[in-house]
Amino acid sequence: MVFKKMLSAFGVGGPSVDTVLTNPNTRPGLTLDGHVNLVGGDGPARIEQVTIGLVTRVEIESGDSEYAGVMEFHRMQVSGAFELAPKQQLSLPFQMAVPWETPITDVYGQRLRGMTMGLRTELAVARAVDKSDLDQVSVHPLPVHERILEAFQALGFRFKHADLERGHIYGVPQTLPFYQEIEFFAAPQYARTVSEVELTFVTSPQGVEVILECDKRGGFLSAGHDVVGRYSIPHGEAARTDWVPVVDGWLRETTGRYGNLRTQGFGMPHGGGHGYPGHHGRRGPGMGGMVAGAALGVAGGMVAGEMIEGAFEGGDDSGDFGEE
Repeated sequence: MVFKKMLSAFGVGGPSVDTVLTNPNTRPGLTLDGHVNLVGGDGPARIEQVTIGLVTRVEIESGDSEYAGVMEFHRMQVSGAFELAPKQQLSLPFQMAVPWETPITDVYGQRLRGMTMGLRTELAVARAVDKSDLDQVSVHPLPVHERILEAFQALGFRFKHADLERGHIYGVPQTLPFYQEIEFFAAPQYARTVSEVELTFVTSPQGVEVILECDKRGGFLSAGHDVVGRYSIPHGEAARTDWVPVVDGWLRETTGRYGNLRTQGFGMPHGGGHGYPGHHGRRGPGMGGMVAGAALGVAGGMVAGEMIEGAFEGGDDSGDFGEE
């Protein structure tokens, strides 16, 4: 009996958990629906709570080095405490709201190289090892994201890589502790001016903040540098706008800037304007000042465990989205 209790404490013969998503595909601002399926173990178990959380891989700067960690950024409780009888089968339904700022992982049905996303289920068992499950999730773009990405492709930009950077962009309202950078090789008509462009979406129920960071090439007498532009787009503009000339205008306006970015205003479509002091890129000056809120709460902690890391291995080998 003592031996059985000891085994139970290590999770042997204990309850099991398996989460089944109704559909693993979603978009920012929508939901993920499914069931958490539990099966009791050899003996009765006191379940303290059942929680689910969205997890992803985030790049984190520490001093002069950078490393990747798996972060849980959104969590909800599926159930509170209850008793699970031996071999009892129980199915707990859930509907989780997907945050508006959730990064895009898939475009045109293909995983963006560098992106990972999963739904982690945690079964907290009293006096025993907690059980967990991880299911892959695909986050597809909203119409405004899709139109802007299509414009980049139509202009000849080639997708390079996407990742998440821990931190906040100066002056941009954010609820998540990171932002996404979608990197492109410059299209031929811009190649003399820039080498790469990084695109960031910060989405809200009202619209999208679009941040462009262009790696501007140096000249014979000048060094290369980064320039940044910021543009605010309501969701309703997605279908009413010809995005190719708009994005081309953004790029030409942004790359035309030079000098002290802290003193310049950055334009918006339709004649608007924003002040945008500083630089949001990880290579830019003043990153320490740009990053705010480094201390993260419960929904922003790092998630450990070989199971999670293992499930995300090999996620960077997906092909480019769209046609070359």
